[in-house]
Amino acid sequence: MTQALRQVLFMIGMMVTVLAVTMLAPAVVDFASGQHESATAFILSSIIGVFVGGAVTLSTRGPVGDMPARGAFVLIVGAWLGLALCAALPLRLSGQGLDWTDAIFESISGLTTTGATVITGLDMRPPGLLLWRAILQWIGGIGIIVTAMAFWPMLGIGGMQLFQLETGDTSEKVLPRATQIAAGIAAIYLALTIVCFLAYVGTGMAWLPALCHSMSTVSTGGFSTSDNSMGEYVHLGSDMITVVFMILASLPFGLFLLASRGKFSGLYKDSQVRGFLLVVAVATLGLTALIMAQDLPAGDVAAWRHASFNAISIITGTGFATTDYGQWGPLAQAGFFVFMFIGGCAGSTTCSVKIFRYQIAGTAMRRYLARLLRPNAIIPMHYNGRPVSESILHSVLGFFFVFFAVYAASASILSAMGLDLVTALSGAAATLTNVGPGLGSIIGPAGTFEPLSDPVKWVLTANMFIGRLEVLAVLILLSPRFWRP
Repeated sequence: MTQALRQVLFMIGMMVTVLAVTMLAPAVVDFASGQHESATAFILSSIIGVFVGGAVTLSTRGPVGDMPARGAFVLIVGAWLGLALCAALPLRLSGQGLDWTDAIFESISGLTTTGATVITGLDMRPPGLLLWRAILQWIGGIGIIVTAMAFWPMLGIGGMQLFQLETGDTSEKVLPRATQIAAGIAAIYLALTIVCFLAYVGTGMAWLPALCHSMSTVSTGGFSTSDNSMGEYVHLGSDMITVVFMILASLPFGLFLLASRGKFSGLYKDSQVRGFLLVVAVATLGLTALIMAQDLPAGDVAAWRHASFNAISIITGTGFATTDYGQWGPLAQAGFFVFMFIGGCAGSTTCSVKIFRYQIAGTAMRRYLARLLRPNAIIPMHYNGRPVSESILHSVLGFFFVFFAVYAASASILSAMGLDLVTALSGAAATLTNVGPGLGSIIGPAGTFEPLSDPVKWVLTANMFIGRLEVLAVLILLSPRFWRP
């Protein structure tokens, strides 16, 4: 066994062991509520996970050295797969009617913070099961930030490069050491979750729904404890709490670190933040005008409230819903389809393409047009006041090409499997962008992914996994050149 492979297995084993230990929390909740079958499933799964993860860890421990880039790719992909399989075990054994296809779909949807679900009747499910789904999303939310820090620099954009771009300071990192950055991000992530939980409780939510929704909100995941999603709690005003924390979770966590050191200017000077808030404002105003123009029924809730919540939920990839916006007409559905491909800021828990890529691509387009007018001119590119290298530009444009090529391929496959056009197009988009709900009567905000066939679910599961790892990570592993000596 090579040293790199030993290190990869060692770290995966440790992560699986830690995840298995966390299964004891939902087990306690289920035992306390009298759901003994589900509690037993979590305890048994925890034992299996600790045994397997511990065995791998002990058998591969040894001196730690620098991991080559190839090993890092294998580690990132292998870790997410290993955790997803471990997380699926209690879902399969819980006695809730989930086969392996559904259990793995649900676990990967949780860890990738997609929020697409195959479980119906959530209001009647064991509370430990609901808590476990929220825990998976919470782990996935902080996990994707750490993954981005470690992995994106290999692709030419992200990690420390993005933190430097966001801070406008290339002379030092956000904090002196990477370990301090990770600790700072974890502390901010935990603090946001606690404050969100207390805010939900303050609106009148019971402690379990408040805890589950706080973890799903801050991770921009979207798993709910009710089939009505956040629509169940609109009368409490909880939806407005969700709006605030969805926006906060969509901002660069690097800027929160700077703010904690007294440097608040980044929160309003950063190009990503301004661009993101502008998109949110335009989408909200547009949907509000559409609802009012069509005189759509809004019940006791104002049109802007419906519009802001659901627009922000889809743009950030959270996937909560307060109403079936599929009933707002074709123009609104077209808008929500576009929202899926936006995303929040880099360095946040959000998913999809993300604002900074559109901004860099737009800057590149402006430079191209300027060169058409002045072919001999030297026109440098800047982002957030810092120079953008050609390698960063190429990686961003390459991402666009690969991302939308994968989307077109997956949508074509789903259509060939017999799905109607709306379900195929929106299903591919909702899973690849890790948004969650799609469009149409089957997988729309009022439906679930449960009626779909197993082959279709596997395609969508692969989409969620590929999308959350920024597409290129998985495709690189599939390249024969990667495995050549």
